[in-house]
Amino acid sequence: MNKWIDEVWEKTQKKLKHTISQMPHDMIPYTTKNGKFVAHEHPYWWTNGFWAGIMWLMYQATGDEDYKALAQKNEIMLDKALYGFEGLHHDVGFMWLPSSVASYKTTQNAESRKRGLMAAAILASRFNTQGNFIRAWNGDATGWAIIDSLMNIPLLYWASDEIKDPRYQQIAIKHADTLLETFVRPDGSINHINVFDPDTGEYLESLQGQAYAVGSCWSRGQAWAIYGFVLSYHYTKQIRYLDAAKLTAHYFIAALSAQDEFVPNCDFRSPKQPVYKDTTAGMIAASGLIDIAKYVGEHEKDLYLTSALKLLRETEKRYCDWTLENDAIVQMGTEAYNKGHNIPIIYGDYYFVEAILKLKGKEGLFV
Repeated sequence: MNKWIDEVWEKTQKKLKHTISQMPHDMIPYTTKNGKFVAHEHPYWWTNGFWAGIMWLMYQATGDEDYKALAQKNEIMLDKALYGFEGLHHDVGFMWLPSSVASYKTTQNAESRKRGLMAAAILASRFNTQGNFIRAWNGDATGWAIIDSLMNIPLLYWASDEIKDPRYQQIAIKHADTLLETFVRPDGSINHINVFDPDTGEYLESLQGQAYAVGSCWSRGQAWAIYGFVLSYHYTKQIRYLDAAKLTAHYFIAALSAQDEFVPNCDFRSPKQPVYKDTTAGMIAASGLIDIAKYVGEHEKDLYLTSALKLLRETEKRYCDWTLENDAIVQMGTEAYNKGHNIPIIYGDYYFVEAILKLKGKEGLFV
């Protein structure tokens, strides 16, 4: 195992060093076109923190100042969204945890701390006190909550610790409990979107979201649940969150084992044809599984570590591009069941790099 990890790490360093040497530094990558990184057209796009996150991971692991400089440049570019404000929504954690909060933890930059706390205040302001949930998106989605939000609430845990005030953590816990109670099915699979009455908090219905259908199982949402619940356990040490992470992980692992290859389809309950892979779901899950292994006994640890390593190795073997002509590493991502198939997406690379570094003894950026 260690030999493979070291070989992949060497290839990662070589590829990323080449990529940053020839790409424009005034853009934040989302996917690729003709092999070269391109940005998303929306300045508020939820993935815009992941490139800075990759740069901070690489800087922390290598000490290479080029990565640090690019991470800091991308963080400043996010100010257009932070101070623009109106387009922001529940995904501010994805945007400012791996950028500003990572910067502050690494460099003690006071402006980075300020950005992180502003983002946390924005996230906390979205809390619905009747339903105990953080509302998703904007516009008419007043009663909507989504499973992805579990990955954003570490911003609240961090802010509470930073300002020595429990109110943000209280919001995060209430939100996590609502998702645990209403999103996780008895078999460990999850819903993507649940709708609540915004005035009473009553659960109304589940929506298809990015899944194949209502009642199916969107694999990236399943991965968000695995990783998100174990993060809530990390911050609170409430055993119900670790149990939820394990339950959702067991479903994920069993669903993978029933497939032809150990790389997730976009939806675990979709028809056999067409097959839409989503490598990003596998990379998110792998990183979360490595974290679960830190908190369980020796008799359980092997299941999570072995599954994470198998996900990484199968993805690397089948769907990673190590050529210097293609900027992205992890290929065959999927935005949603009904759109955006077979493309690299920046968070696929982020969680791949993060998982590899965790196996080398480093820490992720969402803790």
